[in-house]
Amino acid sequence: MGLQVKKAARAILAGCLLVAMVIGVFPIQAPEAKAASDAVVNLNTKYQEIKGFGGMNHPSWIGDLTASQRETAFGNGDNQLGFSVLRIWIDSDSRNWYKEVATAKAAIAKGAIVFATPWNPPSELTETFNRYGDTKAKRLKHDKYAQYAQHLNNFVTFMKNNGVNLYAISMANEPDYGHEWTWWTPTEILNFLKYYAGSINCRLIAPESFSYNKTMSDPILNDSQALANVDIMGTHLYGTQYKDFVYPLFQQKGAGKELWMTEVYYPNSDNNSADRWPEALGVSDHIHNAMINNLQTYVWWYIRRSYSPMRENGTISKRGYCMAQYSKFIRPGYRRVQATENPNNGVYVSAYTGDGKAVIVAVNKGSSNISQKFAVNGQSISNVDRYRTTGSENLAKTSNLALDGNGFWAYLPANSVSTFVCTLKANTPSTGGSTVGTTLPNGWYCIKNPASGKYLQVEGNVGAAGQNVQAGAKTGSRGEKWYLTKLDNGYVTLTSALGDFMLDVSGAGTADNTNINIYHAYKGEAQQFKLKATSVAGQFGIMTKVTNDKSGLHLRVSDNTNVVQNGYWEGTNQVWTFEPTN
Repeated sequence: MGLQVKKAARAILAGCLLVAMVIGVFPIQAPEAKAASDAVVNLNTKYQEIKGFGGMNHPSWIGDLTASQRETAFGNGDNQLGFSVLRIWIDSDSRNWYKEVATAKAAIAKGAIVFATPWNPPSELTETFNRYGDTKAKRLKHDKYAQYAQHLNNFVTFMKNNGVNLYAISMANEPDYGHEWTWWTPTEILNFLKYYAGSINCRLIAPESFSYNKTMSDPILNDSQALANVDIMGTHLYGTQYKDFVYPLFQQKGAGKELWMTEVYYPNSDNNSADRWPEALGVSDHIHNAMINNLQTYVWWYIRRSYSPMRENGTISKRGYCMAQYSKFIRPGYRRVQATENPNNGVYVSAYTGDGKAVIVAVNKGSSNISQKFAVNGQSISNVDRYRTTGSENLAKTSNLALDGNGFWAYLPANSVSTFVCTLKANTPSTGGSTVGTTLPNGWYCIKNPASGKYLQVEGNVGAAGQNVQAGAKTGSRGEKWYLTKLDNGYVTLTSALGDFMLDVSGAGTADNTNINIYHAYKGEAQQFKLKATSVAGQFGIMTKVTNDKSGLHLRVSDNTNVVQNGYWEGTNQVWTFEPTN
């Protein structure tokens, strides 16, 4: 009964937001209108980095995904969802942890990131208490916080030993909705984060409140000690009105942190099929509002369920196709860019860029078919393909839309969602602008600054997230060895020999003097670099993707040791050579 109670409460909250909807496909004879204004996309104005889209797997409650269902969820071919995020459960009993391994390994093999959430601590760490008359309410004992942190660490270690490197771990699921699990007050969360969370050896998510309850997260943002021990501010969106998706305090104080939506189903679950139309279109609209309000992930509750992206038989539902309009084309590391969000009544637009593409998603919630002009500023487009889901179409593709200047016209049927994948023309390289693709193969290198004779190395030869990167005398240590991997988009990653860490621009910062460190490998923009050939053969500037190649790795002149990011002019402290090594 417990799960059903939770579902009913969520359905009531979510239902309060819904307007009356006509069930069925859009009218064949819907009126057509020309958009009131152009939808203008500005590729030069960038916002949050997208971490991905995905859902929850919960073998203990509904059984594991099958091998073919994992392919459908995390593959990105035809009739696949292209999910890039998997959420898993941390059972309070460690004897059940093995159940999470198979699907997590399969997701990672497809390039997804995996994070984990606990509902309850081990029973010996909890106690009952009187919460507003409920004498059976459960909480973590206040003298067991250290043991709970170790419990989370044990899960991280177990998964790693079984081939799964978690991207992040959460401290609690919906601490403000503990009717069937463990309650946490804002003060208890704050105390745990301040005094115990620093020992957790993985990125930490908090607080994962039920409905973007900012009374749970505001205290974290307002406490520098607690905030220092949180990597990701997580929330659920059950019953949250669109006007409350905005979070000004996070924008003010959350620099260097990530902002994730870690669980939702929308608009309901209990009675409605995931194939009802146009109800399913609400998923695309919900994702749109999450993205334009700077959330970096969108994670569904169960991946496979009657109301979910995947039906119980493993096939994709209408809700799944509406989610795939984002997940298949907006890949991890893409950045949201400026776009006209509401160019016409009922039409809602968001845009993204990455891998040499501009991706535009347009949701037409209205009852009229719209002829919409899209204009792209900042880089020329050479080709546009369209994918569309309506009451009668699922990701229907039309290739090579006709271009109109640096833009295109598109037909947006009533009650539809369309994704436009625009291929961008490569910018003309400046002198000395050739990249790694024709010069260096994948492999291990020591990276040297010729002017100083110093080598790029991890300070203290310590493999840890956030560990500083500097330049120093060659020692032959693992901390000065880097594995170069060429990516399809012309960039490279540089993985440290110290473990699963990559060279990283701290906090994905774009300012001069942003520090360079190592961080858990996730291949986001902060971990992508382009090698720019200089006027001297074999020497390169190491340009940072977060600055659109305007800045590069820079050996700071003031101490001739620390390495930072600075505007690039091919100075002697900005060029590097790559020496092959074992």
